[in-house]
Amino acid sequence: MSTGEAVQAAPARRSLRPLLFGLTVTTVLGLLFGVPWWTLLLAGTHWPTPVVAAGTAVFAMAALAFPVLMFQGHARGKDWASRIADTTLGVIWVLFVWALLGNVLRAALAFGGVADPLRSRITAAAVAVVALVLVLWGYAEAMRVPRVRRVEVVLPRLGKGLDGLKVVLLTDTHYGPIERSRWSAGVTRAVNALDPDIVCHTGDIADGTVAQRTAQAAPLGDIRAKLARTYVTGNHEYYGEAEGWLAHMQHLGWECLHNRHLVVERGGDRLVVAGVDDITASHSRTGHSMDHAAALAGTDPDLPVLLLAHQPKQIDAAVAHGVDLQISGHTHGGQIWPFHYLVRLDQPAVQGLSRHGTRTQLYTSRGTGFWGPPLRVFAPSEITELTLRTA
Repeated sequence: MSTGEAVQAAPARRSLRPLLFGLTVTTVLGLLFGVPWWTLLLAGTHWPTPVVAAGTAVFAMAALAFPVLMFQGHARGKDWASRIADTTLGVIWVLFVWALLGNVLRAALAFGGVADPLRSRITAAAVAVVALVLVLWGYAEAMRVPRVRRVEVVLPRLGKGLDGLKVVLLTDTHYGPIERSRWSAGVTRAVNALDPDIVCHTGDIADGTVAQRTAQAAPLGDIRAKLARTYVTGNHEYYGEAEGWLAHMQHLGWECLHNRHLVVERGGDRLVVAGVDDITASHSRTGHSMDHAAALAGTDPDLPVLLLAHQPKQIDAAVAHGVDLQISGHTHGGQIWPFHYLVRLDQPAVQGLSRHGTRTQLYTSRGTGFWGPPLRVFAPSEITELTLRTA
């Protein structure tokens, strides 16, 4: 291929990207809305024509309004639109999943000799009831103050003076379009009741600017810790104003570990607490980037290292730099079942404690809040209490 042909081919490929993106979005929306529509209304149910017409109108209006509301909410910052769009996304995902599973029930009923329309009506009713129950339960789970998840982590290099050190992890609070100041205050009370030595927030603090979410974030200033309160950025900070959130957390009295570390001491033994920017930071306009070497510069190589890093997939660099324990969030544990299977394609862990290499362990939180749909289905939120133990 000549240079001229290559130059012509590159713009041609770029010009196809909007078309391919549009086709992909249309296909995904068609499946998300189409499968429940077909399962509930058309697949052998033989509902009266007015019922089918009314149901079709509801699905059609929701499908057409959804992308518009998403754009108005998440691109233009209109919270009312985000609330409607995000809730729609959660509901339609639950309906889609259980409509797919409902067709397994339909096949079983057919095998058992149940004929249409009874077979399809039983399937439609089961899908509708299960989806309704899961949406209501998922909303209650998302809006409650998270339960405390207690985990002991053995760090062979930890000195005896630090045995029993209590680290409380918050992550993915996602203060956003739904006003959750009271929820935030409840989280603060729950954290303080644990009497922690160190409190860590591993990013995705909010969706929106500091000015928009000041009231929701305010209770973070009341969190108490004996030794340190530390914070690193997540990917969502880089969708908005990362510098603004770093400055605000510093204003609230937190140590912002922007590729740096601090050392805490108890009983004559010391622990390095380091933090790195999110892995996506280098793609933003802030000039930030994930830099483990900078975060650990000047540390005593014999001291154990606790690393704050937003995404589990930052673990490879942690292993390379001899980190003892990385704590992360980002995955939400999948948030709405069975989305965790898709998360696992991108991340080395979805939730819980895992080992990587000979020294490094990773704890992945399911998250304290939620992103987007105000639902948590089979993936409960958590406030994590990590108790560090010597070998």
